[in-house]
Amino acid sequence: MKLQIIPTDLLLSFKEEIDEVALSAAFISLVDAEISTDGFSFYTSVASVYSSKIEGAEIELDSYIKHKRFGIQFQPDYTRKIDDLYTAYQFVKNAPFTRATLNEAHKLLTRHILPEKSQGKFRSQNMYVTTNDGQIEYVAATPYDVPAEMEKLYADITTLQEADLSISEVFFFASMIHLVFVKIHPWADGNGRSARLLEKWFLTVKLGEKAWFVQSEKYYYEHHRQYYDNIRALGLEYEELDYSKAGTFVRMLVGAILK
Repeated sequence: MKLQIIPTDLLLSFKEEIDEVALSAAFISLVDAEISTDGFSFYTSVASVYSSKIEGAEIELDSYIKHKRFGIQFQPDYTRKIDDLYTAYQFVKNAPFTRATLNEAHKLLTRHILPEKSQGKFRSQNMYVTTNDGQIEYVAATPYDVPAEMEKLYADITTLQEADLSISEVFFFASMIHLVFVKIHPWADGNGRSARLLEKWFLTVKLGEKAWFVQSEKYYYEHHRQYYDNIRALGLEYEELDYSKAGTFVRMLVGAILK
């Protein structure tokens, strides 16, 4: 299997470290929450809340469930962006795993983040990820390189969709898709939310509906310092990323299910 942009150098060591029997058993044991209904998904709420909290949203899961499941009203700004992300998760559950669907999901999750002209469109400006005190901690792919890099990623995802993968390989490649996407940083905003959605979506394509019950977003939030440190570990600039340092990141998704 030849991939264009997703590194595979760490795959063998990853598979040697992972107890595939335990991982399979943990995955098979996943079930939906009793509180879920035909019109409300508890685990989609968990994903939407915690993926948003990673990006700084100030909302609690209990409050959001009261809003989404029981119709309790809060100030619109408190729930609006989480509602948008919830809608994006629900949308991809019933849509083909394609670039067009990802673009539409980005439109949905950035309805109250970006102007309409930027929703579902690659950015046209340079992108710098900064710390809270304004220090540059990462320089993403240039806007001129984004389309070509994303074409490579789309091609790799297509190859992986068609490949016969073990469960440990599925978890490895889901994590790498997440990481490569967030390093390209193709959108003006919503990259982290999109990357975590894409990771979960890939798991579902390869492993089935139970993947929506994996609480990866919550796990990343609960370990958000480690999450960001593992992303930063690859280097400062896109052209010089060292994916040999991605091992701690790709093990986090397994940690979310074997915790």
